[in-house]
Amino acid sequence: MAARRGRAVRVLVDMDGVLADFEGGLLRGFCRRFPADPHVPLEERRGFLAQEQYRALRPDLADKVASVYQAPGFFLDLEPIPGALEALREMNEMEDTEVFICTSPLLKYEHCVAEKYRWVEKHLGPKFVERIILTRDKTVVSGDLLIDDKDNIQGQEKTPSWEHILFTCCHNRHLALPPLQRRLLSWSDNWKGIIDSKRGTSARDSTPGDPPGTCQGT
Repeated sequence: MAARRGRAVRVLVDMDGVLADFEGGLLRGFCRRFPADPHVPLEERRGFLAQEQYRALRPDLADKVASVYQAPGFFLDLEPIPGALEALREMNEMEDTEVFICTSPLLKYEHCVAEKYRWVEKHLGPKFVERIILTRDKTVVSGDLLIDDKDNIQGQEKTPSWEHILFTCCHNRHLALPPLQRRLLSWSDNWKGIIDSKRGTSARDSTPGDPPGTCQGT
């Protein structure tokens, strides 16, 4: 699917694992808080949910690893993924391109939500804060591309308007993708080419001027 000619390509960019190094921060935090317990090295990470892999390693570790990313300061202190900030700024300056940060909060959101906003302001500035879309269901957000490290994104809309570009992370690098799905290996990969490939005929059902959170057909 290509974007409608004459209308900006709307790019939705995930935050954790794409802009912010969630996995690295989680491993460092776990080893710091629970140095006597076994951990999962990044090269052995499998599956989107770290909590499930730690549960398989030892049942009591599931709550321990969750306590790391639920703790105050975790999201705010995450390091940027190499090249992410530069790529997002450059993307935002591209002609006929709209960029939004589309991220899902934890269900235990006491610290997570505010820290995501503060992280974006800290690393990208206040203008990008206005481009945050916080949602538990990304399928209802209208866009042309979703760059996300989660391999299986499901929700209310069975056929989202966006094409899912899998961003390579330690937990998904081993996956063999379906023939038509595309992957970004890193921010050094050809993300510009992927955006330019969407320029052309219509991909989104929404009309020009619809806000980025508008569902298809509403």
